[in-house]
Amino acid sequence: RLQKLKEMFISKFGSAPKFYVRAPGRVNLIGEHIDYCGYAVLPMAIEQDILIAVEAVKTQVVQLANTNSLYLDFSTSVNNIQINKTKPQWHNYFLCGLKGIQEHFGLNNPTGMNCLLDGTIPPSSGLSSSSALVCCAGLVTLKANGKTLSKVELAEICTKSERYIGTEGGGMDQSISFLAEEGTAKLIEFSPLRATDVRLPSGAVFVIANSCVEMNKAATSHYNIRVMECRLATKVLSKSKGLDWKKTLRLRDVQTKLGVSLEEMLTIVEEVLHPEPYSTEEICKCLGISLEELRFQILSQNTQDVSTFKLYQRAKHVYSEAARVLEFKKICNEAPANAIQLLGELMNQSYISCREMYECSCPELDRLVDICLQFGAIGSRLTGAGWGGCTVSMVPTDKLNTFLKNVKKAYYQTNVQRLALENNSLFATKPGRGALVFVEA
Repeated sequence: RLQKLKEMFISKFGSAPKFYVRAPGRVNLIGEHIDYCGYAVLPMAIEQDILIAVEAVKTQVVQLANTNSLYLDFSTSVNNIQINKTKPQWHNYFLCGLKGIQEHFGLNNPTGMNCLLDGTIPPSSGLSSSSALVCCAGLVTLKANGKTLSKVELAEICTKSERYIGTEGGGMDQSISFLAEEGTAKLIEFSPLRATDVRLPSGAVFVIANSCVEMNKAATSHYNIRVMECRLATKVLSKSKGLDWKKTLRLRDVQTKLGVSLEEMLTIVEEVLHPEPYSTEEICKCLGISLEELRFQILSQNTQDVSTFKLYQRAKHVYSEAARVLEFKKICNEAPANAIQLLGELMNQSYISCREMYECSCPELDRLVDICLQFGAIGSRLTGAGWGGCTVSMVPTDKLNTFLKNVKKAYYQTNVQRLALENNSLFATKPGRGALVFVEA
C-alpha cells in the first residue's frame, strides 16, 4: 500500500514523499454518547486507517489530493485557513488538524505541504474516519514544521480543533487514535486525559457490520441536539440540588459535586426530571432565565431553533451507560469463567438504552442488531454516533465463519446497494495500534 501511494504521489506532484503518517479508525465497545458528558469510554483502534504521504514544500501552499476520485483535490494558502461548517467536505477535516497545530504553536510562517491521502475506513460509518483524518492532519503538520508534542497533547489539540467544523465531540475518537496499542482496548478517562489497558477475553472476537446508512455528525443536528440536551439536564439537575448551575457544564460534574454514586444519580434523575419533553419556556422557568439567555448563553448555534428537549431520557442513558463501562472493565480485569456472557449482556443493555433512551438508532441498525444476535453474537450494539453507521458484535471465535456467512446472506445479499458495499462492510477486527509517522529511508 505504501509503495502504491508513493507511486501515485510521484505522478501527482512530480517528486517523492518524504514521510507518511497513519491514524486508525476506532470502534467503541461500550460507552456511547458519554465522553462529552465527562465519562470514561472503552474503545479500541481498528486496523482500518487514514494514511497520508507528505512532502514539505517551500511555497506556503497546502495541496491536498485523495486516492479516491470521489474526493476532489483542494489547495489553499497555509496563512489563510478557512473552514466551511455548512458543507463538511473531506478537506475541511484536514484543515481542522492543520489549524489546531498552527494555533497551538502560534506558527506565523508555517511550511507548505503536498499531501496525498488514502483511507480504508468506511466514511460516515461511525468508525471515526473524520477524527482519524483530523488526527492524521495534526500529526502531518507537526512533523512538517519540525515540532514535537506528547500523544496526550496531540489528542487534546485534535479534539478541540475538530470543533472548528461544528461537531461538539468529547475526545474519545482522537484519544484512542493516538493512545491505542496493539492487542488491547483502552479505558479512556477525561480531565485529565488518561488511557488504561483493558485486556479483552480470549474466545471471542469483535465483528463490525456497516448498516450502509451514512451518518455525518457535522452535517446533521441530531448529534449536537443530544449534546445540548445533556447540557440542559446538567443545568436543571444542578439548580434543583442547589449547586452553582451556571458553572456546571457536564452530567459528570453534577455527580462529582454531589459526591454520590452513579446509581444514586439515576435515583436523582427519577426524582427531579420528568419523562415528557421540556419546552424552551419550561427550561427558562426552571433556571429563571430569559429565552435570549438560553439561546445565546447555553445553546450551540445550530440548536438555537429547537423548541423541545428530552432531559430525563438523555440523563438516564448517560448515567446508566457510564456504570456499564466500569462494569465492562471490571469483568475484563477479573476474567470470570462466564466473562463473555456478562460482557455480551452489557453490550445488549447499552444498545437498548441507545435505542430507547438516547434515540440514536435507526430501522436498519435495529434490523442488523437483530440479525447479528440471531446468528450467534453474544452481544451486539450500535457503535459511533448512531442514526446509521455500524454495529459491533461479540462473537465466539469458533462461530465466526458461520456468523459472517449468515449475516452476509441475511443483511447484505437482500439489497443491491448493500451488496455493492459488502466487502468493506463486514469484518472481524482486533485491537490495533495508534497513530504513527514513517520516514522514507
